[in-house]
Amino acid sequence: MDIRILTRELTPFEHLVAAHMCDGLSNSAIARETAHTEKVIENTVSRMARAFAIKADGDTNIRVLLALAYRSQFGDASFDKLNIPCQHFEVGPDGRSLCNRHVE
Repeated sequence: MDIRILTRELTPFEHLVAAHMCDGLSNSAIARETAHTEKVIENTVSRMARAFAIKADGDTNIRVLLALAYRSQFGDASFDKLNIPCQHFEVGPDGRSLCNRHVE
Protein backbone atom coordinates (compact mmCIF):
# COMPACT_ATOMS: atom_id res chain seq x y z
CA MET A 1 0.00 0.00 0.00
CA ASP A 2 1.38 3.37 -1.02
CA ILE A 3 0.47 6.12 1.45
CA ARG A 4 1.58 9.58 0.46
CA ILE A 5 1.91 12.68 2.53
CA LEU A 6 -1.23 14.78 2.58
CA THR A 7 -2.37 16.17 -0.75
CA ARG A 8 -4.12 19.04 1.07
CA GLU A 9 -4.51 20.47 4.57
CA LEU A 10 -7.04 18.80 6.86
CA THR A 11 -9.89 20.86 8.22
CA PRO A 12 -10.24 21.28 12.00
CA PHE A 13 -13.20 18.87 11.94
CA GLU A 14 -11.15 16.29 10.01
CA HIS A 15 -8.42 16.58 12.64
CA LEU A 16 -11.03 16.01 15.36
CA VAL A 17 -12.48 12.96 13.60
CA ALA A 18 -9.00 11.55 12.94
CA ALA A 19 -7.99 12.03 16.57
CA HIS A 20 -11.10 10.14 17.73
CA MET A 21 -10.42 7.45 15.14
CA CYS A 22 -6.84 7.10 16.42
CA ASP A 23 -8.32 6.65 19.90
CA GLY A 24 -10.11 3.59 18.51
CA LEU A 25 -13.64 5.03 18.36
CA SER A 26 -16.12 3.70 15.82
CA ASN A 27 -17.91 6.00 13.39
CA SER A 28 -21.05 5.85 15.53
CA ALA A 29 -19.08 6.74 18.69
CA ILE A 30 -17.39 9.63 16.87
CA ALA A 31 -20.80 10.82 15.70
CA ARG A 32 -22.06 10.86 19.30
CA GLU A 33 -18.91 12.65 20.54
CA THR A 34 -19.13 15.34 17.86
CA ALA A 35 -22.94 15.68 17.72
CA HIS A 36 -23.00 14.77 14.02
CA THR A 37 -24.63 11.96 12.12
CA GLU A 38 -22.79 8.76 11.36
CA LYS A 39 -23.11 9.59 7.65
CA VAL A 40 -21.23 12.88 8.21
CA ILE A 41 -18.44 10.91 9.92
CA GLU A 42 -18.35 8.31 7.11
CA ASN A 43 -18.06 11.10 4.52
CA THR A 44 -15.34 12.81 6.56
CA VAL A 45 -13.33 9.58 6.81
CA SER A 46 -13.68 9.13 3.03
CA ARG A 47 -12.46 12.69 2.37
CA MET A 48 -9.48 12.17 4.67
CA ALA A 49 -8.62 8.89 2.93
CA ARG A 50 -8.57 10.74 -0.39
CA ALA A 51 -6.38 13.45 1.15
CA PHE A 52 -3.86 10.73 2.10
CA ALA A 53 -4.35 8.96 -1.28
CA ILE A 54 -5.62 5.79 0.42
CA LYS A 55 -7.84 3.77 -1.91
CA ALA A 56 -10.41 1.15 -0.92
CA ASP A 57 -10.21 -2.45 -2.03
CA GLY A 58 -11.41 -5.73 -0.59
CA ASP A 59 -8.20 -6.33 1.37
CA THR A 60 -7.65 -2.85 2.80
CA ASN A 61 -9.01 -1.45 6.05
CA ILE A 62 -9.09 2.26 5.23
CA ARG A 63 -9.63 3.32 8.87
CA VAL A 64 -6.50 1.48 10.04
CA LEU A 65 -4.34 2.89 7.25
CA LEU A 66 -5.79 6.34 7.78
CA ALA A 67 -5.05 6.22 11.52
CA LEU A 68 -1.47 5.11 10.79
CA ALA A 69 -1.02 7.82 8.17
CA TYR A 70 -2.47 10.45 10.50
CA ARG A 71 -0.21 9.41 13.37
CA SER A 72 2.86 9.41 11.15
CA GLN A 73 2.04 12.95 10.01
CA PHE A 74 0.73 14.48 13.25
CA GLY A 75 2.24 12.48 16.13
CA ASP A 76 1.11 9.97 18.69
CA ALA A 77 -1.19 11.98 20.96
CA SER A 78 -3.50 8.97 21.34
CA PHE A 79 -0.67 7.10 23.05
CA ASP A 80 -0.37 9.93 25.59
CA LYS A 81 -3.95 9.25 26.71
CA LEU A 82 -3.04 5.61 27.28
CA ASN A 83 0.18 6.53 29.13
CA ILE A 84 2.23 4.66 26.51
CA PRO A 85 5.61 6.30 25.95
CA CYS A 86 6.26 7.67 22.50
CA GLN A 87 8.65 5.58 20.42
CA HIS A 88 10.24 8.66 18.78
CA PHE A 89 12.07 10.05 21.82
CA GLU A 90 15.52 11.45 21.31
CA VAL A 91 17.82 13.24 23.70
CA GLY A 92 17.98 16.91 22.77
CA PRO A 93 21.01 19.20 22.97
CA ASP A 94 19.92 20.28 26.47
CA GLY A 95 19.75 16.66 27.69
CA ARG A 96 15.96 16.53 27.82
CA SER A 97 13.96 13.80 26.06
CA LEU A 98 11.85 15.06 23.20
CA CYS A 99 9.77 13.50 20.47
CA ASN A 100 10.82 14.50 17.00
CA ARG A 101 7.34 13.77 15.59
CA HIS A 102 5.00 15.00 18.30
CA VAL A 103 2.73 17.89 17.42
CA GLU A 104 1.84 20.01 20.40
